[in-house]
Amino acid sequence: MTVQPFLHTTPDEALVDTVEQLVVIPFKQGNVTRQFRLILPTSIDALLDHPATYEAFAQDEYMPYWAELWPSALMLGRAIAQRVWPTKMRVLEVGCGLGLSGLVALALGMDVVFSDYDIAALDFAARNARRNGFEQFRTLPLDWRCPPEGLQVPLMLAADVIYEARNINPLIRLMSTVLASGGECWLSDPDRPHRQDFQVALTAQGFDFDMMPMTLERPDQPTVKGTVYRIWATD
Repeated sequence: MTVQPFLHTTPDEALVDTVEQLVVIPFKQGNVTRQFRLILPTSIDALLDHPATYEAFAQDEYMPYWAELWPSALMLGRAIAQRVWPTKMRVLEVGCGLGLSGLVALALGMDVVFSDYDIAALDFAARNARRNGFEQFRTLPLDWRCPPEGLQVPLMLAADVIYEARNINPLIRLMSTVLASGGECWLSDPDRPHRQDFQVALTAQGFDFDMMPMTLERPDQPTVKGTVYRIWATD
């Protein structure tokens, strides 16, 4: 049976109140530090309580996690900023949410495609890209279970996407489909309970990986430990 993609749009009335958050990322290239200004919903509660969210949850267990700036997004942004990458490298950010990892990739001169299954998340990612001076990028509504034909990239980025066990196999199948020969997926995770299941599934489905331990320390907030995975096909 053909799986139909699930796409959602958080209604505008749930997104009226926004706040700006400043994120600082150090870059190896040029030995510089860059500030990114992100717009995000003031509170996720308004999204959680909206009838459209209840309906989407009933259809596909949807939750508006995209509206938070998660520690894993900061970890991934910092990790990729510490590498020197080919200019104009094509990048797909999966589950982009507010788009921080894609913004870092844009600052590195990459050709970025922001993707998410909530159209509102894509709108926020695009707003944040323009807010930080970037005009050349693309957005793509994407359900991991139904990747579009012909989409191939040398680099895929994903932050905090294995929070549920049901995400693991579709995500790995997406890697198999969209990663070009020799391509890599960089994925960050705050060491959630399903991490070992994820590692086993990667190996079983023909991928190898290395792991970079990360520690995120921010003023007046708890220290968060996590891992950035660099994943590639073994064949």
